[in-house]
Amino acid sequence: MGQPSSEASNAIIYTTLGIFLIMGTGVAWTMRNQTKEDYLAGNRTQTAIPLALNFIASVKQTDSIALGSGILFTYPEIATLAGLQGVLVYALASALPLFVFALLGPIIRRKCPEGFVLTEWTRQRYGTIAALYLSFVTLVTLFLYMVAELSAIGQVVEVLTGLNGLPVIIVECVITTIYTSLGGFRISFITDNIQGAMVIGLIVVAAIAIGVETKIDTSLIEPSGLLKDSLLGWQLIYILPVAILTNDFFLSSFWLRTFASKTDRDLWIGITLAALFILIIITMIGCTGLIAAWSGVWPGSDPENPLPGSVAFFGLLENLPAWVVGFVLVMSVTLSTAAFDSLQSAMVSSASNDLFRNKLSVWWIRVAVVLVIIPIVVLAIKAPSILQIYLISDLVSAATIPVLIVGLSDRCYWWRGFEVVVGGLGGIFTVFIFGAIYYNDAYKGAQLILLEEGIYQEGWAAFGAFVAAPVGGLLWGFGALALRLAVQWVQAKRKGVRFDALDRPVVVESDSEAVQYVAGEDLETILTTGQESGAGKIPGKFF
Repeated sequence: MGQPSSEASNAIIYTTLGIFLIMGTGVAWTMRNQTKEDYLAGNRTQTAIPLALNFIASVKQTDSIALGSGILFTYPEIATLAGLQGVLVYALASALPLFVFALLGPIIRRKCPEGFVLTEWTRQRYGTIAALYLSFVTLVTLFLYMVAELSAIGQVVEVLTGLNGLPVIIVECVITTIYTSLGGFRISFITDNIQGAMVIGLIVVAAIAIGVETKIDTSLIEPSGLLKDSLLGWQLIYILPVAILTNDFFLSSFWLRTFASKTDRDLWIGITLAALFILIIITMIGCTGLIAAWSGVWPGSDPENPLPGSVAFFGLLENLPAWVVGFVLVMSVTLSTAAFDSLQSAMVSSASNDLFRNKLSVWWIRVAVVLVIIPIVVLAIKAPSILQIYLISDLVSAATIPVLIVGLSDRCYWWRGFEVVVGGLGGIFTVFIFGAIYYNDAYKGAQLILLEEGIYQEGWAAFGAFVAAPVGGLLWGFGALALRLAVQWVQAKRKGVRFDALDRPVVVESDSEAVQYVAGEDLETILTTGQESGAGKIPGKFF
């Protein structure tokens, strides 16, 4: 590889980070007088093009994080495992789920116009306990994403330059914390615009350089089998859409951007453009894995020490000039920094809204996030063995989101928070049951919850886990519904009152047009005290 010298590599890395610090603090200074609401969110402020760039920068990967530096590992790897079929499935599964935000975003915004994260609607619809449950899962997901991004940039630096990645990780954390603490959500929105443009630039330069310098051996194409379908490729048609679609719901950064759209039209245009670019970007980066295989770079000439598929992209860089490697290094640091500050801002907004109802000073939340970064850095250093835990969030989301979105339909007014929590936890338990039966071993069934072998393992274990989670979640949810109704019926009989658990709730509208579903004592409270539902002051029913 035309590797830059240590001095040049350090200059490239820390100059790039320094530019982010100067730019971020400069923009933050111009926003020093913004309100707390603007600091945490930016409802109805963004037009279509900035939204598109932000969604491009925020789109999720199953094994890594956003369009951060991890894209250089994950997408080429899937090509070496499942061939062209896997690349196309991955690209479609990453791009098409964005339209869920275009479909559901306007609905949730009408029901909860003052909210800016999904948990606010959850509290309004299902009650405080269900909202705290979703908030916990959301914050854990953000935590794992931050670990993934720092791990990815550390590995990129080590592979491209041979330098220790830890100092880069620490400096990046310090810089993003400084300017996001000053500017809040708006800063991450601006850096994501830069990140989205950088992704496009990376693709163009890398495509030209690889196309010019790499020689494909056509005799390797047919024996590679990468143009043929495979069992894994067919399984991924189901696994990836379920994993990515449901886990996207846990990302506060997506909901912040959805609520930030000025109009529903801007949201649709922005997401359509983003989905198109993401489809192209993922396909092109994924195809570098195919090129690596057909040029003889992967798995290499040493059968006893093959090149891992995750570094196939970097294997191609071996034949490229040092300036191309330097360019990729700049892009990687830029991608990582912009992705990480988005996660920090999302964690602050989620924690402030979900745990403290926006009543606690955001500076206390910032201090907590800084303290959380310490274990994040520690875990990122050990990421090769620890990052597998990240896949737990995919199973949790697959179990939780189906039972959560039932309540979006007004016809399912009888669905409450108890069903959501029991269904979500029950879905995970169903994965254990499936694993114990599949392996005929309870211990291996428990291991399946952690997906220790990843989603690319042979056999039907991973596929079955992602079937068991949503199906089991819904079954447990309806079981919880039956149990709750039975308990409430018995209570009504014992108290000698009318059984009203299936009564259609009354819709109360405030001046802000927020809609709150209330019944029974909650409705009586509103009628006697005049309390409005506006920002979810009266939480929905849990039981």
